[in-house]
Amino acid sequence: MTGAKRKKRSALWGKMHTPHREDIKQWCKRRLPILEWAPQYNLKENLLPDTVSGVMLAVQQVTQGLSFAMLSSVHPVFGLYGSLFPAIIYAVFGMGRHVATGTFGLMSLISANAVERLVPQGSRNLTAPGNSSVLGLSEFELQRIGVAAAVSFLGGVIQLVMFVLQLGSATFLLTEPVISAMTTGAATHVVTSQVKYLLGIKMPYISGPLGFFYIYAYVFENIKSVQLEALLLSLLSIIVLVLVKELNEQFKRKIKVVLPVDLVLIIAASFACYCTNMENTYGLEVVGRIPNGIPAPRAPPMNILSAVLTEAFGVALVGYVASLALAQGSAKKFKYSVDDNQEFLAHGLSNVIPSFLFCIPSAAAMGRTAGLYSTGAKTQVACLISCIFVLIVIYAIGPLLYWLPMCVLASIIVVGLKGMLIQFRDLKKYWNVDKIDWGIWISTYIFTICFAANVGLLFGVVCTIAIVLGRFPRAKTLSITDMKEMELKVKTEMHDETSQNIKIISINNPLVFLNAKKFSADLMKIILKESDSSQPLDDISKCEQNTLLSSLSNGNCSEEASQPCPSEKCSLVLNCSGLTFFDYTGVSTLVELYLDCKSRSVDVFLANCTASLIKAMTYYGNLDTEKPIFFDSVPAAISIIQSNKNLSKASDHSEV
Repeated sequence: MTGAKRKKRSALWGKMHTPHREDIKQWCKRRLPILEWAPQYNLKENLLPDTVSGVMLAVQQVTQGLSFAMLSSVHPVFGLYGSLFPAIIYAVFGMGRHVATGTFGLMSLISANAVERLVPQGSRNLTAPGNSSVLGLSEFELQRIGVAAAVSFLGGVIQLVMFVLQLGSATFLLTEPVISAMTTGAATHVVTSQVKYLLGIKMPYISGPLGFFYIYAYVFENIKSVQLEALLLSLLSIIVLVLVKELNEQFKRKIKVVLPVDLVLIIAASFACYCTNMENTYGLEVVGRIPNGIPAPRAPPMNILSAVLTEAFGVALVGYVASLALAQGSAKKFKYSVDDNQEFLAHGLSNVIPSFLFCIPSAAAMGRTAGLYSTGAKTQVACLISCIFVLIVIYAIGPLLYWLPMCVLASIIVVGLKGMLIQFRDLKKYWNVDKIDWGIWISTYIFTICFAANVGLLFGVVCTIAIVLGRFPRAKTLSITDMKEMELKVKTEMHDETSQNIKIISINNPLVFLNAKKFSADLMKIILKESDSSQPLDDISKCEQNTLLSSLSNGNCSEEASQPCPSEKCSLVLNCSGLTFFDYTGVSTLVELYLDCKSRSVDVFLANCTASLIKAMTYYGNLDTEKPIFFDSVPAAISIIQSNKNLSKASDHSEV
């Protein structure tokens, strides 16, 4: 009896704990995405492209690390650390498989405000070794990196708090025009920060509101002090970089390995500077001494956290927004998903942990991420391989970078920002799709360059919400009675066989950034829905939106025919009579859904569309122009579907 009870008790104990172990396993995979993709890594197919991409990325990590460290007003060697540790941590915790994390110009600009404010004295020239036990750097340099590390630490803590509060769900407020304008403004700031190196001008630190304009005013006032040697070397470097990168892009399908022009330029410029002694002969500014090795971990100064709170919030919010946009773009391009909250965790840890290792604030960078795309990277293994080469530079090659001219380094940075700067071309797209989004882009960009990226981001979000709230009350909703009459008319006109292959979905409210994500999820759920029996017309749920509150909480579409698609090709009719207005996000969502359904062999037709919606969708996406997809009414769309099916049957009979 006792043995039977023990067996029963152990069986119950096993049942209770088996799901628990499974939950822990799933939780680990969710919080450590590397456990999800690493076991499935294909060495034969992925290792070579990841290695090539890793080498190219390492060159960018080193050059941008050195430059962005100086942009942060700290010693260049700390930029190498900032290119190493955050990349390793993000590879473990991040979900963007093609996102390159490390130093970022905008983060450096934000942290430089705190560094220059709290440690303003001294020069940026390298001090004599032996003044400190840490890499032979002066106490002044250690104080400066201490401030930058404190900004990184507190910014990471804020991101971790946002992860705990699950604030990733609020990212739908960040529309594409706002993010595009903010990142373009940030790239403009970074280019402006490199002007002094490109021209060889000695310039004091300038920041604050309208600092962007004060910098150029100072340049024009001191135009006679421009170093001709630095200017010519900068122009030559930019021309070579642009030409070779364009050639690499055009012939990347014909050549297996692209020319690492950044690396070649660094070697050539350093060798030329060494042979001609440009530093002393022409007074050309060079990188200077890069000490070997990595110092022992040290906690950032906690007593100044309250003094860097403003910069920490800027790092936390702006860095996350820019990084999330890249991760989502990567996920969309390569067909996988990204958890917004998990990105808070990944970037929070990428800022907190490296702050104990003398690192400046980090984020994902568009230039390096675009480099991973162009060189064919497959996974985060490319970033980990780049870290190996960065480590080699830190321990062996670093001292050889002494002779690298700063004007060449600045040229590499400016050309690397090309992807962000050409976002100006999006203005034409926004103008044709939604002129209000065009206005939001312009105003957000102006606020970003006049004040700061976090100010521009806040303005863009508030402006977008205010405009949508102003447009919603004027939106008309669809009468539920008219909907039922239309449904009955369509049902009676369709044959039973045809109706089983058609889904009719009505959009009953405006489609904007506030509800576009839920609309997409609801629509895909209906398309992929599987049920054993069809539902009668009267039992099908409706989404009647009469107020702003219900339109945001109850969904976006009402399903009129929810039968699952059989094995043969089925059709989807979207009744857009209730879509009274839209924005750029809404149009992009509709076009992406159309292309997604097309890839699933589902024909999509849109009925009762306004002229402005037709124009916006036609301009935005690569729609199928061979077959008509816009119709004046639902019955007209049904008629085309029936005629196409009859033609298909007739062709099948003729073949038989």
